[in-house]
Amino acid sequence: MAAILSIKELSKSYGPVKALKRVSFDVPEGSVFGVLGPNGSGKTTLLGILLDVLHADEGTFSWFGGMPPAIARRQIGSLLETPNFYHYLSAVRNLEITARIKGRGAGDIDRVLEVVRLNHRKDSRFSTYSLGMKQRLAIANALLGGPRVLLLDEPANGLDPEGIAEIRELIGTLNREGITVIMASHLLDEVEKVCTHVAVLQRGELLVSGNVGDAFRAESLLEIGAGDMNRLQEALQHLPGLKSMAANGKTLSLSLTEDISPGEVNRFCFEQGIVLEHLQLKKKSLESQFRELTKGGEVR
Repeated sequence: MAAILSIKELSKSYGPVKALKRVSFDVPEGSVFGVLGPNGSGKTTLLGILLDVLHADEGTFSWFGGMPPAIARRQIGSLLETPNFYHYLSAVRNLEITARIKGRGAGDIDRVLEVVRLNHRKDSRFSTYSLGMKQRLAIANALLGGPRVLLLDEPANGLDPEGIAEIRELIGTLNREGITVIMASHLLDEVEKVCTHVAVLQRGELLVSGNVGDAFRAESLLEIGAGDMNRLQEALQHLPGLKSMAANGKTLSLSLTEDISPGEVNRFCFEQGIVLEHLQLKKKSLESQFRELTKGGEVR
């Protein structure tokens, strides 16, 4: 897939605090791209720069293969924070006002309300909406004018499980309709469920980027046990392909290179005179991989 956004060596500091440190990655057209990281990792700063709300200290970025920024900006819808809707006005009236401010999308209101499934409540006052409905109206606002790209900052933040599921389904629908979605989130579970690609930030540094499968390879752990755990642990020090070993109660968790199978581990132990009483292959969870990447950064 061609890149719809290219970021090269972006850096941004606030006094002594380095919010971004030479960040570079591409966003493929047609993807749902998650910018993932603990709170304070630089996600919102990055989105602000991409929308020309903030200016980078160093580095460059380009939309749509180098399209002039003023033209590109009109093809990007964004939700960095919930718009200041008027609580006493209906969804339609609020969108009419924001469309007038934007100078586009006035004829698009009925369509975007149907996309976010609020057409049945379009004449209700904003104050009567649930938090999830308010967030969907904010996304409808970002969709005015038919953008090619949608930038969302923590779109599921503060929502209950039903609201999170609604936003997840909406993002999937928009992507299937051809919109490239770039979303910042600290919710690993949401990125895993909705995103095709990801960039992981920690304290302003890019740790990894690519499609979700490559960024978080499902590393296998082999859990084994025997009657004499001390003897087993000593014997495994000489196991070819052993990357690491950790005691976990009555079992050992082994991280192995790809060229050694559970059967070969079992045979190795048998040749050392050890009969395994427990052998189970497990996949390391995405959360554990993310915690290792970010060295214990906050994940929710």
